[in-house]
Amino acid sequence: MKLILKWALCAAALLAVAHFYSGVQVQSFGSALIAALVVGLFNALLRPILVVLTLPVTLITLGLFLFVINATLFWWAASLLDGFAVRDFGAALLGSLIYTVAGMVINSALDRLFPK
Repeated sequence: MKLILKWALCAAALLAVAHFYSGVQVQSFGSALIAALVVGLFNALLRPILVVLTLPVTLITLGLFLFVINATLFWWAASLLDGFAVRDFGAALLGSLIYTVAGMVINSALDRLFPK
């Protein structure tokens, strides 16, 4: 139940990002659901590999390169999907930052709603 609710809320957060920031476009809630799933899968599967591969750069930049990794994964997801578009890398950077903050708020709320 928690996973389905998190997925729906992340899709709503993606729609909110598209509404408040013109660099990200989402056509419908269905597109947002698919995009949230793909972004989540990229973050779960590809992000750890990229973090390990770019560890020296991440250490030199004091962790700021992680923003580039997040933006790249956000942009890749948009390039794969119809109904989800990101204008350029700068838009991916800002859009992924807003989406990440929204995801942190969603995780915090769900952890309080569904205690372990």
